[in-house]
Amino acid sequence: MLIDGNWMTPDEPGFDVINPADGKVLEQVPNGGREAAKQAIAAAAQALKAWSKTTPYERSDILRKAHALMLERKEDLARTMTLEQGKPLRAALNEVQYGADFLSWFAEEAKRIYGETIPSARGDQRFIVSHQPVGVVAAVTPWNYPVSMITRKVGPALAAGCTVVLKPAEATPLCAIKVFECLVDAGLPPGVINLVTALDPAPIGDEFVSNPSVRKLTFTGSTAVGKMLAGQAAANMKRVSCELGGHAPFLVFEDADAVHAAKGAQMVKFLNTGQACISPNRMLVHKNLVAPFTEIMVDRVRKLKAGSGLEEGVAIGPLVNQTAIEKVDNQVRDAVARGATLHCGGHRLTDAGLDTGFFYAPTVLSGVTEDMLIYREETFGPVAAIIEFDEEERALEMANDTEYGLAAYIYTRDIGRAFRIFEGLNFGIIGINDINPTSAAAPFGGMKDSGLGREGSREGIMEYLETKLGGIAI
Repeated sequence: MLIDGNWMTPDEPGFDVINPADGKVLEQVPNGGREAAKQAIAAAAQALKAWSKTTPYERSDILRKAHALMLERKEDLARTMTLEQGKPLRAALNEVQYGADFLSWFAEEAKRIYGETIPSARGDQRFIVSHQPVGVVAAVTPWNYPVSMITRKVGPALAAGCTVVLKPAEATPLCAIKVFECLVDAGLPPGVINLVTALDPAPIGDEFVSNPSVRKLTFTGSTAVGKMLAGQAAANMKRVSCELGGHAPFLVFEDADAVHAAKGAQMVKFLNTGQACISPNRMLVHKNLVAPFTEIMVDRVRKLKAGSGLEEGVAIGPLVNQTAIEKVDNQVRDAVARGATLHCGGHRLTDAGLDTGFFYAPTVLSGVTEDMLIYREETFGPVAAIIEFDEEERALEMANDTEYGLAAYIYTRDIGRAFRIFEGLNFGIIGINDINPTSAAAPFGGMKDSGLGREGSREGIMEYLETKLGGIAI
């Protein structure tokens, strides 16, 4: 753990970090508790006094140095991610680049925290507006994107002049340690960033939401936990931003190119083995294209190779744990029992040495209907569920028929339809003939149960700033 500039190992026993591809122990890390969180928050509160007074140019310079260090250490960071989280090395390399992009972006946004003047109705009065850092930030990050989710929070917080305490996911603390090493080596003063690793996140979360020194909570993870933390934080009037679950629809209209759409759907659905909050869960395909779309999808999915992410040609890594395997398999079995057609996959992979890891075969289902679990629940696994529709209005209705509202995808060659569906979808991020509608420069976040606030873009830094008004009589 990193507290007040010191890498610390508590007296208590640590906990094992497991490689999900083979079940082997990679390393042991400190098992911090509530007391460690208190110490980290106290260090951040003390460091805030000086850090909040630094100039935007000073903060920008450190973030640029951290960006350069992440790129220099890209291979090591990516390899650690593959071992700890399971995603193929190529995908891990892409994530490190994406994560570094946030440091570069917010290094520049630090210098764009503008104020304004507002005209007054009184001739002897002037209004000025300025922004100041919200204070100590408590951040909680997930295991599925263990590098980029850190920089997407820590980057804007530091740029704004805040100090940070991070609790990374218990499954992926090694990535967090390596990212923090980059930040420390870039020249951050002691206490500005603090890292508490823990096997049980509950005591850390309790301290984050109750400690009066924490003025902002930023969380990425499940909707259930996010709602709980947000409610507790609200009771103490803390600023909150949450990026939560998703249940993304992938709409393919009758005028779309079936080949282009199916290729895109396969790529984004099986990205990170389906363990992404923007992963499409429901493939809503027009009845005239269901047959060719399904054929192309099945053909491509059958060619996906599963295994350790360090092996050449592997596209499907392990799921995070046994619970994830059971959830995915339960959805598939339920769908088949209720009449869905299983085209490929549908079982745990145990051949060729995969039996010690958490591998599930890439799966395609068609004939999925509203009474099936997979129609309602986020899968977070390598299962493509194809649902047929016949009219545009019905497709939009089905797409919006969820409590989630993070990401959605549209495939059509009709510009009018593209705009109609874009405007009608109740989702925060929408790809139109595009499977990667994300960037450090673009706002990321959802509606409804998918969260509060936005990360990335110019909006991202405002989440860490308070607005202050000055009314001056002259």
